[in-house]
Amino acid sequence: MERKELEKRINDAMDKQDVGIMATMEGNQPKARYMALFHNGMHIHMATSRKTHKVEELAGNPHVSVLCGYEGKWPAELLDIEGTCEVTKDESLRTRLWHDDMKRWFSGPDAPDYVVLDVTPTRIGYTDRDGELHVWER
Repeated sequence: MERKELEKRINDAMDKQDVGIMATMEGNQPKARYMALFHNGMHIHMATSRKTHKVEELAGNPHVSVLCGYEGKWPAELLDIEGTCEVTKDESLRTRLWHDDMKRWFSGPDAPDYVVLDVTPTRIGYTDRDGELHVWER
């Protein structure tokens, strides 16, 4: 599959995903958690609190893995994303990603502890509905 077609399929698959599993490293142990997913092209964004362990873990080791796609039945499009993650410096993302469901954790898009994590993929494994793996690399 050509690169542009693969990127289109990856983006189409990400469009269908609201939640994924992000893993960071806490010392020598992987630590995974469910996260709400947003994306802009090949960049993935996740909202969180500045006071979480994951933000501390990323400061020590920015490498992450994000899994998404499985919805409890086969066939499924699966994404296995490897990359680096940091608290974004793009403050406009806080407003663009804000939705009222976040009010259970934050007072609004200007809340001081509300931050957006930005994942820059280095490798994405895309498994299509036929079970064939296609690999995108930066």
